[in-house]
Amino acid sequence: MGNWPALLAEPTLALTNLSITYAMVTPSCARQSMLAPNLVSALSLALCLWMSWGAWRNWRASRADDGPAAGDSDTAPARPPFLALVALLVGALSSLVVLAQWFPQWVLSPCAS
Repeated sequence: MGNWPALLAEPTLALTNLSITYAMVTPSCARQSMLAPNLVSALSLALCLWMSWGAWRNWRASRADDGPAAGDSDTAPARPPFLALVALLVGALSSLVVLAQWFPQWVLSPCAS
């Protein structure tokens, strides 16, 4: 898996999770059950962690590759580890956002006004 899912899909997934769980508040209040929003948040968090794990694997693999000697001025070999690290950090932040969005579902009732 490349770095692009963690860079682009994870923030989109975090926003989609917010939209879907917000849309599920009224049906959850009618049924008095938070099962559906909790399943959506759990699935979103699992997907975010999976994409972050892929970015972490790419970062580890790109760091293991031997680059040019310390005296070389060419910085092109330093780009893949940097891109993988940025993907990992964006993925970790998106996972944290999904977890923070899930927390009120544990604490608050769907019918609270």
